[in-house]
Amino acid sequence: MKLVSWNVNGLRACMEKGFREFLEGESPDILCLQETKMQREQADFSFPGYLEYWNSATIKKGYSGTAIFSKTEPLSVSYGLGIEEHDGEGRVITAEYEDFLLVNVYTPNAQRGLTRLEYRMRWEDVFREYLVGLREKKPVIVCGDMNVAHRPIDLKNAKANIGNAGFSYEERGKFGELLACGFLDTFRYFYPEQEGAYSWWSYMYHSRENNTGWRIDYFLADQRMKERLEDSKILAQVLGSDHCPVELRLKP
Repeated sequence: MKLVSWNVNGLRACMEKGFREFLEGESPDILCLQETKMQREQADFSFPGYLEYWNSATIKKGYSGTAIFSKTEPLSVSYGLGIEEHDGEGRVITAEYEDFLLVNVYTPNAQRGLTRLEYRMRWEDVFREYLVGLREKKPVIVCGDMNVAHRPIDLKNAKANIGNAGFSYEERGKFGELLACGFLDTFRYFYPEQEGAYSWWSYMYHSRENNTGWRIDYFLADQRMKERLEDSKILAQVLGSDHCPVELRLKP
């Protein structure tokens, strides 16, 4: 089974930059998108062979948003975390399959100057509790733009970014707490010391050409699924967004 996650930074814009060709060429069993920046009714496109599940922002249209495209119909689908403070930006979709739960997430950015860090910390605690609760039902896979580089190896200029949004001690600490609840960072499980592996690059300073990036897009897998993990990849060659897709392959 092939699962792909991609922050498309606006699906309508990405459609004009090769999204359909990517989908047809890769043909993932499940595709999770973040930052769709649209309501489904604004779309004039369709994706044959896929069932679509959208969670668009309600408090600010054209902002944030997530979607899941799946070849197999999930047993159930839920939207958000069930808490009003956190559910207006369309950041979470949970799809239940026969042997696992898949959570697609677009984690809030702490923003320049960490102006949204306090909210981010509340979000992290609520999201972690949500996942811990799901694990009581069946194993959980989490994917998406989690807006944090966990270790210095996960971004090009670590020393210069200590304390900045996405590499603050607070955000990295919360990510570590989440892993400690029974999750594997699947890319680091397979490639523990691989350098230069990034999933996001600024549009400024020729960052992508120079591979001055950050690894902030993840597939986390429940420790109980370790034997089913086949590979975890970063598809850095795929253009169309300031992020590239990431992929998880599961054994039958």
